[in-house]
Amino acid sequence: MQLFRKTDRDNATWVGWGVRVMLLTADSEDPLATRIAGLGGLVETEGEQFAALSAVIDDPVGYGLFVMDCDSLGGLQAGRRAFAMLAATGSRVPVILVSADCARPSFPDDRSAPIEIRASASPVPMRVAVEHALRERLIWRAA
Repeated sequence: MQLFRKTDRDNATWVGWGVRVMLLTADSEDPLATRIAGLGGLVETEGEQFAALSAVIDDPVGYGLFVMDCDSLGGLQAGRRAFAMLAATGSRVPVILVSADCARPSFPDDRSAPIEIRASASPVPMRVAVEHALRERLIWRAA
């Protein structure tokens, strides 16, 4: 049996609400931007890998999430290389890699590996990935 307290549900808001998100994608009309914005994220899109990484590295407190559409920029391996570059700088910004090459989703417990999800038409995988990436973050609304 699963129990929940009505007060907890009423006072908490979306996990992604107000989080500044860097979306790295070569597609200017990428539906990922709309999905992330629908979860409450403030999406900034960049089409060039080093410009996106530089923006996140230069403002580590400003960005709460880094998302990469790997299929538009060289595949899952390119996404893993981008994550390695970001991690080498000591950045602790959560990373979500979205690719059709992803055989099964990966939701690591620590930040030493990126979250990997399969690109799909369904918005559910992105929601689960964002909630997992920002699981330490909880905003309480004033009653």
